[in-house]
Amino acid sequence: MEEYNSDNNFRDGFFFNPTKGDLSFDDTIKEIFAYMEEQPQKEYEIVVGCDSASLEQPHFPATIVARRIGGGGRFFLKKINYGKRKFYNFKQRILQEVLLSCELALVLRETLELRKLLMPDNLKWDFSYIHADVGERGATREMIREVTGLIRGNGFEPMIKPFSFAASAIADKYT
Repeated sequence: MEEYNSDNNFRDGFFFNPTKGDLSFDDTIKEIFAYMEEQPQKEYEIVVGCDSASLEQPHFPATIVARRIGGGGRFFLKKINYGKRKFYNFKQRILQEVLLSCELALVLRETLELRKLLMPDNLKWDFSYIHADVGERGATREMIREVTGLIRGNGFEPMIKPFSFAASAIADKYT
């Protein structure tokens, strides 16, 4: 698990994939496109999400998911640790999850767009959603407007529970 600081970004370090193990950011991008090229006639959705444990010093698993519409997917996960920094309430943690998701999404969008120029035109994929671990039920319902506004302000569309599987299912499994 990597310790996060302002000089560290998502291009550094490794993403974990259950099949391939630890991959650099560039190798993660290559794996996403290789997955889409396996069945180029299918449509794909790339999403980002993050979660955290209910602790004062949680780690934040940030995920990239390449989903083959109607046929499974692949995910890549990077655990972010803030060292001794403490998060005293769930609102701080949720906002940090969303900020990390936005940061990852912006880096990923730039990289995917550059890579797209080198790929065949026949691949059909969309990258417009960030999944947030908030929903209409539970304590996070009062944060929906704030979280969705933050995501939209970064140029993405928010997806909340029960549809935010990248955050509330995949990343949650690794908290």
